[in-house]
Amino acid sequence: MTDVTLALKSHRLRETIANFESAIVAYSGGVDSALVSELTHQTLGADASLIVTAVSDSLADYELESAQKLAETRGWNFRTITTSEMQDQRYLRNDGARCFFCKSELYTHLEHIATSEGFRVIANGANRDDLGDYRPGMKAAKNFEVRSPLLETDIGKEEVRALALEAELPNWDKPAQPCLSSRIPYGTHVTPEALKMISRAEKHLRELGFKECRVRHYGETARVEIPLEMFPIYNSLGTKTKAETGILEAGYQRVELDPKGLRSGNLNEALQPTP
Repeated sequence: MTDVTLALKSHRLRETIANFESAIVAYSGGVDSALVSELTHQTLGADASLIVTAVSDSLADYELESAQKLAETRGWNFRTITTSEMQDQRYLRNDGARCFFCKSELYTHLEHIATSEGFRVIANGANRDDLGDYRPGMKAAKNFEVRSPLLETDIGKEEVRALALEAELPNWDKPAQPCLSSRIPYGTHVTPEALKMISRAEKHLRELGFKECRVRHYGETARVEIPLEMFPIYNSLGTKTKAETGILEAGYQRVELDPKGLRSGNLNEALQPTP
């Protein structure tokens, strides 16, 4: 990636957003949607842009607080909405289509706002690298004709971070943070209790300094995923005891450290056909 290529893509990205004329951005709190939100705000102005974060049990409290703080700091026209995917049995049964039902619920709400308040476009933060993983939510976006300006201008994750740093977004290097339901293996029902346990356990690990972590929910067992290079720190004197104590206090009975380390989207492996 050269500076010239990045500058050209940045120009095309802004042009794409300008052509929206007015837009609602689905803002999850991650760097991708934060970049789209910032550029939409800059390009269209506050009156023609609305940045929306969906609030539900699958969004950790600390993630919501972080998203709100960034929106406030940047001066976005920001709003939260409450979504009801937890009332949809198709979502709760947690098969391979869970994300489709979640995003369909979100986009139904955003479509209503767009229609009632006169916004021409609904946009999200999907980028080129999202095409390399199982993303049923992208099918929902297509059904609702949601625009993905990063994807449309062939921008991948590395370029997103570079552009976010250029825009002085404080979360430019924030690790990916999928919704809490993604920690529950497919086929295991999603419950509010499980999501609260996951949220409490991961918050505890972050407070211990593990910026990148996942707590996979296997009933009474918490399987911790952290980067392999963090294993010596986790296993050091006192840290492992503190980590496990906090996770047990979150409601688990057992704690395991996944020997393969952190693998984003690794539960999707269960959806792959056996050779």
